[in-house]
Amino acid sequence: MDSTQAALVALVVGVLIGSALAALVLMALRARDRARIEASFELPDGTRSVLQGMDDVAVVVDTSLLIVAASPPAELFGMQEGQDLPGDDLRLLVRAARRAEHPESENLRLKRGIEPRLVTARASVITARLTLVVIRDITERERVEEMRRDFVANTSHELKTPVGAVTLLAEAIESAADDPDQVRHFASRLTAEAGRLGQLTSRIMNLSRLQSADDLTELRDVSVDEVVAAAIESQWLAAQSADITIARGGSRRAYVRGDVQVLTEAVGNLVANAIAYSPAGAQVGVGVKLIDGVVSIAVTDRGIGISEDEQRRVFERFYRADQARSRRTGGTGLGLSIVKHAVQRHGGDIELWSRPGRGSTFTLRLPAVDPPLNLPDKKRRAKKKKAAKAAAVNREKTL
Repeated sequence: MDSTQAALVALVVGVLIGSALAALVLMALRARDRARIEASFELPDGTRSVLQGMDDVAVVVDTSLLIVAASPPAELFGMQEGQDLPGDDLRLLVRAARRAEHPESENLRLKRGIEPRLVTARASVITARLTLVVIRDITERERVEEMRRDFVANTSHELKTPVGAVTLLAEAIESAADDPDQVRHFASRLTAEAGRLGQLTSRIMNLSRLQSADDLTELRDVSVDEVVAAAIESQWLAAQSADITIARGGSRRAYVRGDVQVLTEAVGNLVANAIAYSPAGAQVGVGVKLIDGVVSIAVTDRGIGISEDEQRRVFERFYRADQARSRRTGGTGLGLSIVKHAVQRHGGDIELWSRPGRGSTFTLRLPAVDPPLNLPDKKRRAKKKKAAKAAAVNREKTL
């Protein structure tokens, strides 16, 4: 090998050795930087900006479970930078994720203020010393799902009774085909059960519509006088049959923004309920007040009343305070639930006062609106006269 070749080989060997040394130095620098980052409590680049844009509760905690960064919604659960991570269950979840070195998830109950909330929490290790915890509030989702399950179960149970009765009565009519009196008897009972089934189906559909996420579509300025008059008229026959008088009093010419059919049914349900639970010869009162921009519609009876324990449940679907009376009157247990949801969909609320043996008062409160300005004076007077005439007719009918 001549000197030229030897020099070339030495150059190649030198380049290879230099490259290897450079690679080793680069690897050492990267390992040092990685170890420094892992040993550091500093947040990775961009983490804080991501947290600020999150709608969910999210916090980054260090090995001592101190919060070093948090999203804005985290404050609702009492989680702020510089404070310890609250909740024993949440702390156990973070420790489990750090031991397993992979994300861990669990459903927990955490307090938001003083209110316990059901959440799903996920802990993920992002560095050797930092852990990201993301919390999603699923309370409302679980509540809606539970309501759906209860609604389906209750509806199925309630529909079995009239459907079963219709089937049995149809079989009875077929077996009594040669006896006209029996056929008429069973046919009348069949008609009654079919009516009950129709009423139950209609109320289930109404309640489902009120509980849906869709907004009310038939909104307009509604005359409360019109709603009350229509509600009383719809229950006049039931009142007459039960020997009940209905008295209407209070403010006039109050208006609310809403769906006239839904509101009329809500007030009508309260009147029907008052009639059903009042003794013969009693009086049911419907009063209206307009105070400080709020319209109150109160329906009062002097019936059997409701105990304090039952007052908390009367607005539940299919709940009946008096099962025997409900069977006699054909009650579905949905009327008050429909009233509650109807009022809530109009931005109002409902209040119950009741004492056993003294009667009950259900009061609807709705936001008032100004009377329509485009109603001509002549038309307004005619409408007022018509409402007064209808009220007078209703009073005569109830006497």
